[in-house]
Amino acid sequence: MYTARPARVPRVGGKGEACYHHAVPGVPYLLIAVLGYVLGGIPTAYIAGRLRGVDIRCHGSGNVGGTNALRVLGWKVGIAVMAVDVAKGCVAAGVLPRLPFLEGTLVYLGLCGGLGAVAGHVYSPYLRFRGGKGVASAAGVLLALAPLPTAIAVGVFFLLAFGTGIVSVGSLGAAAALPVAAFLLHLFAGITLHPAVGVVIVGLVSFVIYTHRLNIRRLISGTENRFRRFWERRAEE
Repeated sequence: MYTARPARVPRVGGKGEACYHHAVPGVPYLLIAVLGYVLGGIPTAYIAGRLRGVDIRCHGSGNVGGTNALRVLGWKVGIAVMAVDVAKGCVAAGVLPRLPFLEGTLVYLGLCGGLGAVAGHVYSPYLRFRGGKGVASAAGVLLALAPLPTAIAVGVFFLLAFGTGIVSVGSLGAAAALPVAAFLLHLFAGITLHPAVGVVIVGLVSFVIYTHRLNIRRLISGTENRFRRFWERRAEE
């Protein structure tokens, strides 16, 4: 999917010193991870709530993510919040690696930027390291790195979330569908992902399940929160 960029010869200053950024191999990967973290940490749901005079941390589950925005602010705002969070992950993994001052293998730069964005989304530096659960930002990362299996997983998410009225069901279903879709596409369509992307898929799926551990408990006990779907709102009106 990705090809390595040709290595650039380090620039030499007037005193014969190589540019530090290019002389140390790990610096570009660390830098893009930090950039991804700063971008991913922008609390979209919190900002959307504040624009409506609501502190989303004090309502619903208190989570600063698309799921709680959907529940507290309504499906239109919730979908918009999710779309922005997906875009953050996609930019971190698909756009930032192409910045001209970053040298390295494109796929690994994308992975570092994407993982930084997911970490920022879950542990936002702007809200004392509180954030969402990483589903939307992880979806954006994987849309950039593994678009077809991720698109299938996103379809599963919307089918399950709007079919049941429970966002966590959609999130967990999409997490389960992603590696299955990647495997079936490899088996029947010959679409092969970079091995590192496959490892990250497994890691992100595991992380999403971990961040939903309380939701899983509530699903088992039958107390998980639901959101009102738009046709239910119209019926009430």
